[in-house]
Amino acid sequence: MNRLRYEARLLILLMLAGGQLAIARTVFAQVLPDEAPLVDQPITVKPVASATGDASLLPTEIAAAPSTAEQPQSAPGYPQPAAAIHLERESPPTLQLGQPETSAPGFAQAETTLTTITNVRLEATDTGLQVILETAAGELPVPTSTVTNNALIAELENTVLALPDSDEFLAFEPATDIALVQVSALPGNRVQVAITGVDAAPTAEFVSTATGLTLSVLPGIASVVETDDALRVAVTGADDRDYTEPNATTGTRTDTPLIDIPQSIQVIPETVLEDQQVVRLNEALRNAPGVVQGNTFGGSSEQFVIRGFAGAAILQDGFRLDDTVTNGFRETANLEQIEVLRGPASILFGNVEPGGVINLVTKQPLATPAAELATQFGSEGFVRPRLDVTGPLNQSGTVRYRLNTVYERAEGFRDFETDTNRLFFAPVVAVDLGDRTDLILDFQYLNDQRPFDRGIPPLGDSIPDVPRDTITGEPTDFARVQNTGVGYRLEHRFSDQWQLRNRFRYGEVNFRNRRTELSELLGGLNPVTGDIARAIVFNESSLQSYEAQTELIGEFSTGSINHTLLMGLDLFFADADIFVATEPTLPVNLFNPRIGRAPVPDLPLAFTTGDSTSSLSRVGLLVQDQIELLPELNLLLGGRVDFFSQSSTSAAIVIPGIVNNPASEGDQSQTAFSPRVGIVYQPIEELALYASYSRAFQPNTLTSTTINGDFLDPEESEQFEVGVKADLLEGRLSATLSFFDISQTNVAAADPTNANFVVPIGEQTSQGMELNVTGEILPGWNVIAGLSLLDAEIADSPDFPDGATPPNVPDTSASLWTTYEIQSGDLAGLGFGVGLFYVGERQGDEGNSFKLDDYLRTDAALYYRRDDVRLGLNFRNLFDIRYFENGGLARRGATVGEPFTVVGSVSISF
Repeated sequence: MNRLRYEARLLILLMLAGGQLAIARTVFAQVLPDEAPLVDQPITVKPVASATGDASLLPTEIAAAPSTAEQPQSAPGYPQPAAAIHLERESPPTLQLGQPETSAPGFAQAETTLTTITNVRLEATDTGLQVILETAAGELPVPTSTVTNNALIAELENTVLALPDSDEFLAFEPATDIALVQVSALPGNRVQVAITGVDAAPTAEFVSTATGLTLSVLPGIASVVETDDALRVAVTGADDRDYTEPNATTGTRTDTPLIDIPQSIQVIPETVLEDQQVVRLNEALRNAPGVVQGNTFGGSSEQFVIRGFAGAAILQDGFRLDDTVTNGFRETANLEQIEVLRGPASILFGNVEPGGVINLVTKQPLATPAAELATQFGSEGFVRPRLDVTGPLNQSGTVRYRLNTVYERAEGFRDFETDTNRLFFAPVVAVDLGDRTDLILDFQYLNDQRPFDRGIPPLGDSIPDVPRDTITGEPTDFARVQNTGVGYRLEHRFSDQWQLRNRFRYGEVNFRNRRTELSELLGGLNPVTGDIARAIVFNESSLQSYEAQTELIGEFSTGSINHTLLMGLDLFFADADIFVATEPTLPVNLFNPRIGRAPVPDLPLAFTTGDSTSSLSRVGLLVQDQIELLPELNLLLGGRVDFFSQSSTSAAIVIPGIVNNPASEGDQSQTAFSPRVGIVYQPIEELALYASYSRAFQPNTLTSTTINGDFLDPEESEQFEVGVKADLLEGRLSATLSFFDISQTNVAAADPTNANFVVPIGEQTSQGMELNVTGEILPGWNVIAGLSLLDAEIADSPDFPDGATPPNVPDTSASLWTTYEIQSGDLAGLGFGVGLFYVGERQGDEGNSFKLDDYLRTDAALYYRRDDVRLGLNFRNLFDIRYFENGGLARRGATVGEPFTVVGSVSISF
């Protein structure tokens, strides 16, 4: 039976991969079906050949195939269109095409002489553009024309379109202020010529010739009057690259092209999240090399290791989502994109780990009404309906809203009785207070309950070969988090060059869990018998945090040198309370765990093992200057000073015969300076060479003290990084190759004798290389891939061996996700995806006492989108391999990776 399952999954993968290749070879030869006219439905147009129009850039099979309808014909020497465009209607279509009064639906055409258009040419002029319609014989009459918003529409009666290798003509951005020229056949022997301006409808003079018709087109002048049914033109080839996003704010806190930032930044756009049907953040970050999952505190929260350093800060729109206690799993339903900044970022965000930060960029309100209703469903009782709705709240559109809400339920593949139940609610309101002042108000609420699951504990130096659903806790173990956040963003533009931004966020997290887990204090796991000494633990914690950011951004010049200056003031305050109680319970055997027998005790439990309060305050001042010395040479200079203080009090901990810790309290106040300098040189526009140096600091976790109640000194780090960035295929494909060297001192780790406290491990170093590639290789063929090679080790540690590898850090990790979507023909909208995710061998704890094996996980996807409907099937862990995500805490258990899983999805947009 297992062999049959393996062969079936292999067949699915081969069919998907083979289908991609076969369709990629034949799709360009398919004939498009008759399309409804532009007035009947919105259309999305994407180029089939390369943006340069050079078929030699395509694979041999494709280059030899006949050109499709989406490849325009151009006059010799005329520049090919640079991008495709996407036309969407902002309200129900009202476009009416003008027709001669003698023409009516059903009018007989049998005895009417038809003129055939055999070719369409474009010729640039000094003032605009000429559109030349050529016929085999006979002139074309001067057509009727109408103007609808920014589109000039002309119709020719008694005319047939018969181009040599397509059934419509499309040219994208053929001239300044002209977005699209489209010539297409309409029912009833009619041909429509639609010329769309970028900002306004163009004008045209029609001249009939002996062999056709010439339209002399002039760009229109934009009108200040806006109509409710405006035709919106978005240049998809330039600004909507699906898998490629050219700009990010995480690297500089200004909207800067990625190629101009002297640091490695990867953007995972919403399209990738949709294609992979991402639910959890760790699923999305499989696409980021060098980013792996760290200890998740029994599967109740998310922690990531970047470039070998655990505890990477997770931001939302530039704000820290947590600083002390478990925040739960971050929601992905309201994300526009995920930005991963690798390397120290203290200059921008204060105290962060040197490996990097993860910034979640949320969706914002739109002026155009839109809604999406979607649901996911799949293995182990998984169901997840979702709603995303946006639009204006008043007639002028100066007040807009967006609402994302999600409900999720799942039973899970582990042998727990506790199900996952999750509710998320996130409204956002945007208000234009004036021409230069904008205000955004946002609120988020999350309520999440799921099993508390430590996973499978190691036996000796590896994880034992026991069934994947084996649990050593109790079926009723749970973790519950309630997370509330509210904030605002206020922006005022003094001029086109200067703006002031002020942002504030309040967050409150309440977390509780009851878990039954291996207890080192009671004896842990007996390696001979497999018996596990356990304790029931009750944990309750809360956090209140306040954060404010004020920044002034200005653009100016000193002579020939251009500057983008950022000056900021950041404030952060947080208070946390943590309570932990414990009492022994019945043991279980790892190889035959008889669970469900241990009685559930009343609260509070017998012994208090943690009762502490703590606080942190931080004030940061930063200055950054992005300097354009030459058009091809940019310099980035910046520095930040942070003043912070933290305090903590802990009650006495007494367990007779086991623990006797007196009450303690501690505090510290320090100042830290974090500089950054970087340089970017672009020998050509598509290529950038960069180098940077940066330093960072991180006060050790607010609630982490030594067993004596003392805080460790802040972690300090520095990084040297060099790299190459490239924008290929006219910006549709981007790549970054980086080399880095990071060192950090005063690193904290769990105390080997008491995991509730910390000890310093001295210095940690990390050197390595990363490669990221993201974008569109050919129309419809997208890819996001990466490779990380890493050498990380612990040095000068009093508690761990020198040369030990930090836990959950693989030497090698790599990912490849690629999709192909058919662009034309009867199968247009059908897509396939295949993903390979490799994580190398890792150590399970700081002492390197056990290892996690490497693994290669294979995913696949099949989807179909037509108009406003998308249907999909995603297959995760297609070959049902057994793997572990992380080593957990000390030796209490390793997190088990999900088995073969199927997720179906349906979404409707309207």
